[in-house]
Amino acid sequence: MRLTVVGGGSTYTPELIDGVLQRHSSLPVSEIVLVDIDSHRVDVVGRFAQRMAQHVGVNIDIHWTNNLAVAVKNASFVVSQMRVGTQLARHRDELLGREFGLIGQETVGIGGFAKALRTVPVALGIARTIEEHAPDAVLLNFTNPAGLVTQALRKHAPKVNTIGLCNVPWNVRAEIAGGMGVSFDDVHLDSIGLNHLSWVRGIRVGDQDITDRALTEFSRLVGKQAADDDEPDWTAESVQLMRAIPNYYLMYYYETAQQLKYQSGHPTRASRVMEIEADLLRMYEDEDLVTKPAELMERGGAYYSDSAVQLMADIHNDAGTVHVVNVEAAGAVPGVDATTVMEIPAIIDRRGATAIPTAAMRPDIDALVRTVKDFEWLTIAAAIDADEDAAMRALITNPLGPDMSTAPALWKRMKEVNAGLFGALG
Repeated sequence: MRLTVVGGGSTYTPELIDGVLQRHSSLPVSEIVLVDIDSHRVDVVGRFAQRMAQHVGVNIDIHWTNNLAVAVKNASFVVSQMRVGTQLARHRDELLGREFGLIGQETVGIGGFAKALRTVPVALGIARTIEEHAPDAVLLNFTNPAGLVTQALRKHAPKVNTIGLCNVPWNVRAEIAGGMGVSFDDVHLDSIGLNHLSWVRGIRVGDQDITDRALTEFSRLVGKQAADDDEPDWTAESVQLMRAIPNYYLMYYYETAQQLKYQSGHPTRASRVMEIEADLLRMYEDEDLVTKPAELMERGGAYYSDSAVQLMADIHNDAGTVHVVNVEAAGAVPGVDATTVMEIPAIIDRRGATAIPTAAMRPDIDALVRTVKDFEWLTIAAAIDADEDAAMRALITNPLGPDMSTAPALWKRMKEVNAGLFGALG
């Protein structure tokens, strides 16, 4: 079984390798190929990955290349975790938001928009290579903005079996299991929405509905966190109003003023991540290092290896388990078009992911989800067709975007700071 990792030079990769090593009995990978355009990074990460495998005595052939076609040939699974433009592009996105008095963030608002325009053309090129060289592979898209990129792949590369992946639903499930003192496998979420725009509106442990109990506990915890930290957080009152456990990224939509105030007094997240990555790469170069360092948790992406590797294992074993993933709704959500990619519970088996029928979205949730999905469609059209009108409409449709009068100046600056990274758009 060959696993190909696109963006294999990422500092995330040892987390993924660790997950494969821990679950090798259920996911018997024999070969891992890391592919990256940065030869130095992928060499450092690849050598560390080899030491990790040797340390635990798992026989996996781990190697790396710059050649995508060679890397994906005959792969069973392809994991995409690339970042077009590197962290420097993310840093510029965050600064651009500040320049125009808007949210500067990696996956939402104008930052998510810019990242999507950089990423969608490259992602489709990768999909075409998979279709040619590994037509039976399952593509797990962890590349942000994960929901939008997965939507583009499902629409414009439908022959590739793509599933969008995010670690947040797994984190929520793990936190509920830990907080309630129950088994992770016994926790089931009624989660609805899009990637980084989702609500857990129901929770079961086995056959028991514990939603009220979980919401009460969550309200107590966020109230304490809000008092102890200057970073914006939910309040007990906001949780009671939503009657759901919200995805943290909803803070950008529901508490925009707080987020703008916070970002004005703090360095960009990208600048901090660049420091963390530089430190991690220095650690990975140490030939005595054979296990993932604790500092990797500072990078973000907690439980990434658990969610990604367990998903692959359940597909390989035709498990019939349930994961919250980014998948076409296919009639599962009342009133939502079948081709709409949503982040919802799905049955995982040898075919991939199949959305599970669920209740309709509450009107307030429905309104925000549909608006952001319309923004996604406009962004995809802009990226695919080099349509500047679609790009401008996407900007003003996004709830975190600019006023119409500001949009032309913002779009001009965005193209300047992303010169050569927007595909056919420039």
